[in-house]
Amino acid sequence: MVIKPSEYTSATVLRLAALADQAGFPPGVINVVTGFGAEAGAALVEDPRLAKISFTGSTATGARIASSTASRFIGSTLELGGKSPNIVFGDADVANASMGVVAGIFAAAGQTCIAGSRVFAHKSIYDELLERVANRARSIVIGDPLLDATELGPLAFQDQRDKVAGYVDLGVSEGATVLTGGGRPNTGLGGYFFEPTVLTDVDNSMRVVREEIFGPVAAIMPFETEEEVLRLANDTTYGLAAGVWTTNLARAHRMAARLEAGTVWVNTYRAMSPQSPREGFKTSGVGVEHGMESIREYTRVKSIWINTDESPIADPFIMRS
Repeated sequence: MVIKPSEYTSATVLRLAALADQAGFPPGVINVVTGFGAEAGAALVEDPRLAKISFTGSTATGARIASSTASRFIGSTLELGGKSPNIVFGDADVANASMGVVAGIFAAAGQTCIAGSRVFAHKSIYDELLERVANRARSIVIGDPLLDATELGPLAFQDQRDKVAGYVDLGVSEGATVLTGGGRPNTGLGGYFFEPTVLTDVDNSMRVVREEIFGPVAAIMPFETEEEVLRLANDTTYGLAAGVWTTNLARAHRMAARLEAGTVWVNTYRAMSPQSPREGFKTSGVGVEHGMESIREYTRVKSIWINTDESPIADPFIMRS
């Protein structure tokens, strides 16, 4: 295995490699190559010795990798971007759902592909959900991620923080309202912090709703009918994950079946297990991660036929009466 981490997070994987060495992995089993994507990453992807590539990152980079591997007829597993819908129906436990919305978008400062960045709330509970989510967003403790009391740390690097801020400004220019957040908190720590942000007065036509921000920004929209919210939820180029909050079991099954997403959570969000396979739909990826299904991504099927009969093989071209 050759691992090429992001140039912004190389220390984590270098530490992992050191731990693997301490654990007794044979030399050469786990290797780390650091560097920039356009240089080290591209060289690794194009190396003719590779038989398989697994990539987690942006859809644009994933498309380039897929093109490269397809031209050489080698396999690739791609976990790419997302713009996941988190849908709250009128019969849901609103207090529970609001915490699921908060966890879905603000965990890891929104820097996860499965972030529930598009929130759809039924109009009967829209105001209550909005108030609960906004109040919790305002109370999130921002600070040093090494401290137990900290609930939200910084973004990974300055360009990412600038990108998130730019999207909030773009949303406002498109007509969105910043209900809470939208700025850079004064933590006194430096770093690339950004406030948990809730946008209202948004719709599916806006870039801030359609494009992956990869930051702590939630766009919350009302809906009226099940068919309407299905149409809105599926109106995206992505299909990584989705959340459904309802006490109606039949509705939960209908939604789970019809949502165009590789993972659907019902009355929870972000629950995961190494035994549970996940796959991206549409531009959210190709191939399976986790579970036994993922093992097949790294194997090939080979058919072997062995003749155990010691008698000679008859000539198939001799005519017999």
